[in-house]
Amino acid sequence: MLRENQLDEMVRRPIGAEGAKKLLKHLKSYKSKVSNQWKVRANAHQIKMDEGDPNGYAEVYKGLRSREEEGSLSAADRVHLKQSGEFLAEELAIALGKTHSEALDKITSVTQN
Repeated sequence: MLRENQLDEMVRRPIGAEGAKKLLKHLKSYKSKVSNQWKVRANAHQIKMDEGDPNGYAEVYKGLRSREEEGSLSAADRVHLKQSGEFLAEELAIALGKTHSEALDKITSVTQN
């Protein structure tokens, strides 16, 4: 339950088609190394996930996909990878008028090296 006077602080509008294009561009171009220490990495990712910013979801997803390709995901990493992918797909599906599955396919194609 939210108080009405907290709505502006707690609720944001979904991104539009233009925002989706920017998000996909950010997802494709984002380059960053994630910490090798799983606990530091998990805490940083949780903070980004809690912020509710689609760009943060993209950064978590991209960083963990790179780490997954190296074959070294912790249990927390797998949870964050799945959550960030789901949040991104939900956001993009609404913005682009696609199905959830089509949005996931788009995310996968953008992040493949």
